[in-house]
Amino acid sequence: MDFQDYKGVWVFIEHKDDAVASVSLELLGAGRKLADKRGVELAGILIGENVKHLTKTVFEYGADTAYVYDQSIFKHYRTETYMKALLECSEKHKPEIILYGATSTGKDLASAVATDLPTGLTADTTELDVDEETGLLLASRPAFGGNIMATILCKKYRPQMATVRAKVMKALPPQSGRIGKVIEETISLKEEDIRTKVLEIVKETVKKVRIDEADIIVAGGKGLGSFEGFQLIHQLAETLGGAVGASRDVVEAGWIEHAHQVGQTGVTVTPKIYFAVGISGAIQHIVGMKNSGLIIAINKDKEAPIFQNCHYGIVGDAFEIVPILIEQFKKALSKEKVSNTSEG
Repeated sequence: MDFQDYKGVWVFIEHKDDAVASVSLELLGAGRKLADKRGVELAGILIGENVKHLTKTVFEYGADTAYVYDQSIFKHYRTETYMKALLECSEKHKPEIILYGATSTGKDLASAVATDLPTGLTADTTELDVDEETGLLLASRPAFGGNIMATILCKKYRPQMATVRAKVMKALPPQSGRIGKVIEETISLKEEDIRTKVLEIVKETVKKVRIDEADIIVAGGKGLGSFEGFQLIHQLAETLGGAVGASRDVVEAGWIEHAHQVGQTGVTVTPKIYFAVGISGAIQHIVGMKNSGLIIAINKDKEAPIFQNCHYGIVGDAFEIVPILIEQFKKALSKEKVSNTSEG
């Protein structure tokens, strides 16, 4: 392969309900840094029906160019149609890097594209960088059960591709009025040639726990000792109006459902405040919460790794410390409520 033919960083733009997905905005922020480091353009590739207007958002969040496939055959996501469009566009314009969100759609599409190009794909990445001289994408992710961070390179093929976990990258502040170049693409696909047919879209009616959207998370680990001990986490979370999080050990012990698990095999979160109570701080947990605004750790083991990854650390017994915190928070919240009532 002549690598000189490949230039630019691309982000596959996911969208739902007529809006760009937050993970794509985050990847535009990460892609902007990579593109600037390489001195190349950042582009978004947008596939769908009636999606051209979304290029406005793509440009505001950092892209220079938008490749747009706006056809009725792309109304619903299907691996075959989206893959053919992305393959055609990639072979035509030759990007050096393509980033996808590590969502069900992004992972499905990226793996299909990687197989057909063919090229390498680093899955579930949590850190991105690029070598300025060689253009090698440095895609890092936890490996060997989360005990180490592995940086994976694709030395022999282009484009280099990675799926990236939501919430681990930060979107740039949008620049209102920022514009870019729209390149409209078309592909000759007939509905009768596509093997998959969308018969019906059934929206989920069961309300799911979404700890990734919480401003305050109180997370507990195996240091709480038992299911009964873990109820202390629920009490503090309820006092603060926050969500309950947990380490993998807690979920595997059956103290709480998997939807509450924070970490490599759980959810990545970025709350304003994150309490880590009785959590030792294994790397697979850290990667899921390290970008929180304020991290407060409580652990009786002063050597626990969590203390290397927090803003404030309290060494002591959670069953002594947390009840005091609950009491103080209740007093403070009560005073605030009285003050607001008086002002009203």
